Amino acid sequence: MKALRYFGAGDIRCESMDDPTIADERDAIVKVSLCAICGSDLHIYHGHGFSDDIGFCVGHEAVGEVMETGRGVRGLKPGDRVMISAAVGCGACPSCLAGDVMLCATQSSSCYGLSHKLQGSQAQAVRVPAADINARLLPEGLSEEQGLLLTDGLPTAWMALKNADIRPGAVVAVVGLGPIGLMAVEGAFLLGASKVFAIDLVASRRQTAEALGAIALDAADATDLIREQTHGRMCNAVVEAVGADASIELAIRLAGLRGVVSCLGVSQTRRFPFPMARAFNYGLTFRSSTCSVPLYWPELIPLVQTGRLHPERFISHRLTLAEGADAYRLLDSRADGVLKVVMTP
Repeated sequence: MKALRYFGAGDIRCESMDDPTIADERDAIVKVSLCAICGSDLHIYHGHGFSDDIGFCVGHEAVGEVMETGRGVRGLKPGDRVMISAAVGCGACPSCLAGDVMLCATQSSSCYGLSHKLQGSQAQAVRVPAADINARLLPEGLSEEQGLLLTDGLPTAWMALKNADIRPGAVVAVVGLGPIGLMAVEGAFLLGASKVFAIDLVASRRQTAEALGAIALDAADATDLIREQTHGRMCNAVVEAVGADASIELAIRLAGLRGVVSCLGVSQTRRFPFPMARAFNYGLTFRSSTCSVPLYWPELIPLVQTGRLHPERFISHRLTLAEGADAYRLLDSRADGVLKVVMTP
């Protein structure tokens, strides 16, 4: 099959690799119909990945059609259209069965496309372990593109919003307006935020946030302008969607008394100088986590089905897998109004 493979910093190639095969009786093989590049994939692209491997298939967001199942798979059959959770668990312990794969009792939680251990889904096909839990039938009334955004991006944004304890009337800031940050802007209003400040360095992304009803600000001006507009009270909740030291520091500055900072950006910093004095004096709460995708599907699927959330609106470019190297370069450049890049095999 053809797949996007990582060979070093800036070196993603569309090349042939072995077709996936059933390795465990609970596996399924899925023929990918759509896959996408996540912002966290850029860490790998920049050479700051999660393993020392090279040559593995990247990517962790995909929807497709079941081609084959192991004899232990009960809920899926060949021909079923499914969305594949980016977060993978053992599928057998109480936490995984409840959808909270990050609390997997066997410590088997992982993600596709980080090494040869679990090949990625930016490919023509992918092996899904514990498929009854780690994949789900594409819900009725959802397009494949909507399902694709439910495999990682929208649940991650929703997790961050829930971690931020947003209550009706809250003043919220979202730092970083990539697709997940913009989904967080939309979701914050749905949860009852009275005002959402949307912060990014890229003007086109600020314009998109404004169209959602947010007050868009450049990062350089955000602290002073938010202080002015809130009469010094700052924000009840801040969602950080970048993972860089500067954006995390900004998020902490924007939180007011007893504020909550919810960080979803994938930070590569091993030693972050956390401002403990400010956190103590302001009574801040700081939360950061990767997402147990299936945990949020029961809440999110009806919200997408009924049109209250529109994650597909943040798809900006549609390319083919053969154009995968160009797709990575485009996303990394942040040019041409790029937000979410979707590829067809």
